[in-house]
Amino acid sequence: MPDIQRRGAVLITGSTGGIGAATVQALSRHGFTVYAGVRQTGRVAGGAVGTIREVALDVADPESVAAAAKQIAGEVGGLRAVINNAGVIVQGPVELVPADEWRRQLEVNTLGPASVVREFLPLVRSGAGRIINVSAPTGRVAFPLLGALSASKAGLEALSNALRLELAAWKIPVVVVEPGSTATAIFEKAGAAEREAQGRIGRDRVALYQAHLAAYEKATARFKPGPVDKVAEVIVRAVEAQRPKRRYTVGDARTLGAVLTRLPAGLRDKALNSALGLNGINA
Repeated sequence: MPDIQRRGAVLITGSTGGIGAATVQALSRHGFTVYAGVRQTGRVAGGAVGTIREVALDVADPESVAAAAKQIAGEVGGLRAVINNAGVIVQGPVELVPADEWRRQLEVNTLGPASVVREFLPLVRSGAGRIINVSAPTGRVAFPLLGALSASKAGLEALSNALRLELAAWKIPVVVVEPGSTATAIFEKAGAAEREAQGRIGRDRVALYQAHLAAYEKATARFKPGPVDKVAEVIVRAVEAQRPKRRYTVGDARTLGAVLTRLPAGLRDKALNSALGLNGINA
């Protein structure tokens, strides 16, 4: 086992499931002291002992973020990395997404990372660390029926690019990790939240999109999500690298990023509509 003090400490948000939980364990195995940010403590394996330490942290609550930063600053002199992993998916046509769901999407995926960076940068600076933001292909290519998610991840991409320039004077790398579809419960939660939200919208408006929603459900059922462990391995690589890359893509994000971002806008729209089964829908 590598020396814990030499490897240093890392903070990761959204640690209770999926990519976050896998990354916590992977970083611990690689000898890092891992501060696992969670909204409710007692839910991270090994979070009470050893190199994994739970810390109460709700990224959507700036006061919670500030309190977590104060707590960790009292225990370590610096951080090797801050990993903004916490995220939610709000799905559905823009017209059918209520205002509170839009706010929830942006508060967690965009404003949350901004709060975390603001509060934890002193620890990153003193630890000669780096910022790692977990994005998505929708951050670079907006997907229909995922407008809220696309907006939030595009904001995270812009935040990352601005930070990279602002922090260059301290030689603090800002890294984007872009997973493709992964086998996590986040998609089931998104579907349940979508159904609840649509229950608050007039039936006549929801009916306008029945063909869209059916086509989207059929198309996404064909996708085979990749394992979260592969994403965790890439995040560990970004933490360990002496000179990390600006962007790491994982799984089908490699194809999406390589192909869709290079297509002319009109052709890209046709490709997306075709992939999601929306090209034959007429009002």
